[in-house]
Amino acid sequence: MEPEWSTRITWANLPEHVRLGIEQILGSSVVESIGQQGGFSPGTADRVRTASGRTAFVKAVNSSLNEVSPVIHRKEAAITAALPLELPAASLIGTFDDGDWIALILSDVEGSHPHVPWRTNELTLVLDALLDLTRTAVPEGLEHLPKLSQELSVDFGGWARVRADLPESCDPRIRANLDRLEHLAEHGLSTLDGDSLVHTDVRADNVLITRDNGAILVDWPWACIGAHWFDALTVLVNVRVFDPSFDVESVVQSHPVFATTNASSVDGVLAGLGAYFVDVARRPAPLGLPTLRVFQQQQGEAVMGWLRQRLPENS
Repeated sequence: MEPEWSTRITWANLPEHVRLGIEQILGSSVVESIGQQGGFSPGTADRVRTASGRTAFVKAVNSSLNEVSPVIHRKEAAITAALPLELPAASLIGTFDDGDWIALILSDVEGSHPHVPWRTNELTLVLDALLDLTRTAVPEGLEHLPKLSQELSVDFGGWARVRADLPESCDPRIRANLDRLEHLAEHGLSTLDGDSLVHTDVRADNVLITRDNGAILVDWPWACIGAHWFDALTVLVNVRVFDPSFDVESVVQSHPVFATTNASSVDGVLAGLGAYFVDVARRPAPLGLPTLRVFQQQQGEAVMGWLRQRLPENS
């Protein structure tokens, strides 16, 4: 299955003063731009090369494309600027912000997104990178980041909203198990405390596999502090989105990033993620993001399918 990403504008669509501002930060005029696919933003995502030979990755958006996206870009700029170089992340070269348009100029990572359906070797590279991330102290300057459990408290409460406004198309297996799902999600939320830096949005389009077999995480606006294994679990959800038959259970049992997890924690977090995706997937699509709800529905189906396999008595 190939995802339907949001349609993006390109470098050429940016207003001239925005392009000039970005070029000033880069120190030379842009002579080549290559639009990148992936993600759910209507803004630019371009690899650029300047007349001096410098390369960079540029993402830019304004509120007329989507009113929330500029806020997200500004959060990402602040977080990325504080990430130490040893973390598996692209570095921030600079930011252009005129109050309307916000552009992030980032280091250009020579790599490509993982294949989907996921390949085992690339999945291992990503989980290894996440394991390294768990061994790194929260960087100075990011101690203020929200706690993961606090950030997800509303999302994990989605089953109550589903119960209050039950859609006719709701899976009957969900209807029959709302009480247990709600209880599981509450428990899952209680397991997310921790002291690790958490990306919270790791999926194939937010990862680059480098030529030297490394994995770089991109798009950091939702970073939190919490349980070190959360990102790894959400990667496996993304794996199941593209291949429901992938043996993710063997990965949970074998990869050291999951060494300190237990079955009830995994069940609870999956139930919480399911609450979020099932609840939001039925909402109208945001401006400029016509495919977002479809992808959220696919994520919800992947989560609930996995949870039913783990709790077969509820199937």
